[in-house]
Amino acid sequence: MGRGDLTNDEWTRLKPHLPKSGQRGGRWASHRRVINGILFRQRTGVPWRDLPARFGPWKTAYERHRRWSADGTWDKIFAAVLADADAEGRIDWSMVSVDSTSCRAHQHSAGARKRPPRVPGKRSTPRQHRPDEGLGRSRGGLTCKIHLAGEGSRRPLSLLITPGQWGDAPQFIPVMEGIRVGRRGGGHPRTRPDHLGGDKAYSSRRNRRYLRRRQIKHTIPEPKDQRAHRKRRGSHGGRPTGFDKTIYKRRNEVERTINTLKNFRAVATRFDKRAFIFHGTVTVAAVRLWLRT
Repeated sequence: MGRGDLTNDEWTRLKPHLPKSGQRGGRWASHRRVINGILFRQRTGVPWRDLPARFGPWKTAYERHRRWSADGTWDKIFAAVLADADAEGRIDWSMVSVDSTSCRAHQHSAGARKRPPRVPGKRSTPRQHRPDEGLGRSRGGLTCKIHLAGEGSRRPLSLLITPGQWGDAPQFIPVMEGIRVGRRGGGHPRTRPDHLGGDKAYSSRRNRRYLRRRQIKHTIPEPKDQRAHRKRRGSHGGRPTGFDKTIYKRRNEVERTINTLKNFRAVATRFDKRAFIFHGTVTVAAVRLWLRT
């Protein structure tokens, strides 16, 4: 077993959630070897063609990662791993925080085809193509942004990929809607934390209405301009938002989650052209964080 490979305990947790066979009744090549190759690329950020020979053909690892990113297999594995963690009591629901981080995009991640190629007799897959491909331009060049919700034990519960210049507040509700932790015995998935934290970038009337409607207690500071606007409106401005500094200190947990996630070099720097592949890359890193404990 090489450095960074799945341990026996991690493989035991992951194996039940992997696809059993490939297309047309064929069997996949060794899942464990190929996934270790994918994890090696995630951790080091090397080009796929430079994968060490011990992981088998590089194209096998790349094609499996691309296919599982496109058809949602990585998302299903992530959901299954979360369900196992919740059943074992390893999710800290006492405090969930939201935040985002910008990732520099490598020059090779640009230039993706704007429209899916037309294949005679086949329908294109809208899931795999989006007009922006999750890339945005800023003064520093191409950037991509990862929005996430992290639980108290510093592991992600929900992920969203957007261009780097997109704001945080408009992505708050999609990130919250992505928190759906299933239950082993069936029933409705858990979607509400005990408490939610966020910085002032997430302070908006829309977001606060959303949290009140779902009866989620939250600690989000109010910017000075919003506070002044509320005071000018008098009784029509509503009540001042409650703010507990002690609870707000726990928001650093999501920042530490981001730091851990970006220890994977293929997450810290985006090398993937397609947004759906980069989403799969970040999801694989999140799965690995949940398997470690």
